[in-house]
Amino acid sequence: MDNLSSEEIQQRAHQITDESLESTRRILGLAIESQDAGIKTITMLDEQKEQLNRIEEGLDQINKDMRETEKTLTELNKCCGLCVCPCNRITNDAREDEMEENLTQVGSILGNLKDMALNIGNEIDAQNPQIKRITDKADTNRDRIDIANARAKKLIDS
Repeated sequence: MDNLSSEEIQQRAHQITDESLESTRRILGLAIESQDAGIKTITMLDEQKEQLNRIEEGLDQINKDMRETEKTLTELNKCCGLCVCPCNRITNDAREDEMEENLTQVGSILGNLKDMALNIGNEIDAQNPQIKRITDKADTNRDRIDIANARAKKLIDS
């Protein structure tokens, strides 16, 4: 570098500055892309939270309905078990079959919902370390960019 003329040094400084500019443009593009991905992820998690809230409200309503159903069944059982009913119980009625089928489907859906909730929890647990790694890498890159900017500023100022 001692053998270079001031014009060559100036030309080399401009070349390095141009390369650095392109590098920072690429970094900026990647940062914007990452920010967009983060925004989309937050939006998706917010939508997921709303869906989970609706599911939970639905399950609460099912629980409430089941309490009423169980209470009614208990009352019917007392009536038919403790005294002679003037009417015969209807068995194998299509409505009873449909109620049984509905309850079977609800049980199946509840099992699926439980599995989905566990899978969602597992996926979030699996993604948390990756988010930590991404945060650490972003912090490291930010620090390196700050140092490189300071070095470039020193070169330009001198």
